[in-house]
Amino acid sequence: MEHILKLEQVKKYYGGAAGNITKAVDGISMEVNKGEFTAIMGASGSGKTTLLNCISTIDTVTAGHITVNHQDITKIKEKDFASFRRKNLGFIFQDFNLLDTLTIEENISLSLIINKANPSSIERRVHAIADKLGIRDILSKFPYEVSGGQKQRCACARALINEPNLILADEPTGALDSETSRQIMELLRRLNQHGISIVVVTHDNEVAAYSNSRYLMEDGHLKAVDG
Repeated sequence: MEHILKLEQVKKYYGGAAGNITKAVDGISMEVNKGEFTAIMGASGSGKTTLLNCISTIDTVTAGHITVNHQDITKIKEKDFASFRRKNLGFIFQDFNLLDTLTIEENISLSLIINKANPSSIERRVHAIADKLGIRDILSKFPYEVSGGQKQRCACARALINEPNLILADEPTGALDSETSRQIMELLRRLNQHGISIVVVTHDNEVAAYSNSRYLMEDGHLKAVDG
């Protein structure tokens, strides 16, 4: 099966000036196949968010290679990172990362505008994804006027609007109550069933249970988890 993401002996170390080195990511190799839903579990401080940041090009690796859709992102120039992210990755964060001065519709459409999408298609595309995620009726509202679950649905729409090759989710239910968390994870599972590749980082076993491949992160090391 073709992979969407491949890590080869990836390391991310911090410090060293005074002889103290933190090995946040310590020689990790893994593959995520196209259409796979992968969960990386681990306690706070285990290195899982650092690993996600390296995959997303938010942070650079100390050593090793990361390939996304057959492109080695460790060889991309820093000035090209933003363009790569916009074209290839979708992000869902624990705290939503919506802009309160923009409406829900404007938050979703912003990346299309940045990517210079055809203006005549933007409204159509936003309304289509909003219909799919059940938020068409709140498009004119601002983030502070809607619930946490609606904010996260907006974040999902924003992540999907550019049809990314891979969605990266960092504790996507961490700020939600249990019922809303279940709804968001059911949504992500449906998206995955339509062929979207997802990597979710979580400390929650119930969130990880929605995935079809699971890994445990401990002290910068990663191991596959059965079942």
